[in-house]
Amino acid sequence: MQTKPKQYRRMTADASPRSPVALNCLKAFLTGGAICTAGQFLWERFEGMGLPADTARGLVSVSLIFLSILLTALGVYDRLARQAGAGTLVPITGFANAVAAPAMEFRSEGLVPGLAAKMFVIAGPVLVYGTLASVIYGVILWAAGLL
Repeated sequence: MQTKPKQYRRMTADASPRSPVALNCLKAFLTGGAICTAGQFLWERFEGMGLPADTARGLVSVSLIFLSILLTALGVYDRLARQAGAGTLVPITGFANAVAAPAMEFRSEGLVPGLAAKMFVIAGPVLVYGTLASVIYGVILWAAGLL
């Protein structure tokens, strides 16, 4: 029996579990907010230690990246992401997780063919398209005389 595309979509919609959208949004909002609050907390602590604002910003970024990679290595970040969903995609921690997770997964294949080659499987397209988009945007601004 062949199923038509419309019938197939209806069958999959009927068989798929319903997602609690409002609850998922709340979890994502609270988790993302908690990550950002941690960053703000770190910033205030570093500035409270008398560090210049630029240095404090850099240390916040490095600290959040380190914590994200550490939690990924311990398996905590993935468990948190299953519960919090999109809230863990706060750019700096989400990107660090996207680089560290494949590296952890493929490390048994060796340093170069496993860890180094697979590290950017997820994050690579983000880097490529982000760089391409920024170049296009820069050319448009330059052509419009805004740069």
